[in-house]
Amino acid sequence: MTAELRIAEAAARAGGEVVARYFRDFANVASEAKAGEPSYNRVSVADLESERVIVETIRRAFPDHAILAEEGHSAHSHAEHLWVIDPIDGTNNFLHGIPQFAVSVAYYRAGQPECGVIFNPARDEWFIAAKGQGAFHNGRPMRVSEHTRLNEVLIGLGFYYDRGAMMEATLDAMRDLFHENIHCIRRMGAATLDLCMVGCGQLGAFFEYELSPWDYAAGRLIVEEAGGRVTTCSGEALPLTKTHILATNGRLHAPMLEIVQRHLPK
Repeated sequence: MTAELRIAEAAARAGGEVVARYFRDFANVASEAKAGEPSYNRVSVADLESERVIVETIRRAFPDHAILAEEGHSAHSHAEHLWVIDPIDGTNNFLHGIPQFAVSVAYYRAGQPECGVIFNPARDEWFIAAKGQGAFHNGRPMRVSEHTRLNEVLIGLGFYYDRGAMMEATLDAMRDLFHENIHCIRRMGAATLDLCMVGCGQLGAFFEYELSPWDYAAGRLIVEEAGGRVTTCSGEALPLTKTHILATNGRLHAPMLEIVQRHLPK
């Protein structure tokens, strides 16, 4: 285990302890709409405190490393040593008492993922990956599904906060997927965990037409190390910026790409 992976685990655990403490009294957790965002895009005191302790954990070990995080730490995505953090992915689930949320911590070197940790403290679930060393769910190796046809799988998707053209594009893609006789659609509300579900073989694919880097930085590596494939919805290499994303077991990438690219918002 590398020093970076040890710190990523320690940071995720510290943030998860904060989140779990607030979740026990979720109905009374203070939250507000993010500045300039719609009222349903919220940030809570738990998000802010979780990010603080995660950053403190990383800074103690690597004071010179750059940090990119959802709630206030900005850094250039091409920094030589970069930590990408989501203190709570699935904040709306968290605020409504739904235990489908996670803390995500990833370390990138020169723009490439080296390790990633996703921790759901409500279920004590750990998803961990290191470059070239595989992906693990609670200590057990992860592997994507072996299905080769869309009519054999569940598909996950996410909706960004836009409720205009992007929402309509997602609904159109979902309609086309149903016409391929997929088993069903799952919209779970936490992209980090959706990506882990692809890595575990529970979902054949996941897509979303807009995600921030902290939503997928760790999950992308987990899928890849579990044998899957992750690109943009137009089939390009995934940049470490706000982008669209398609993650699959690899075997389903071409048919999924045909559908999600067809409806990709202009």
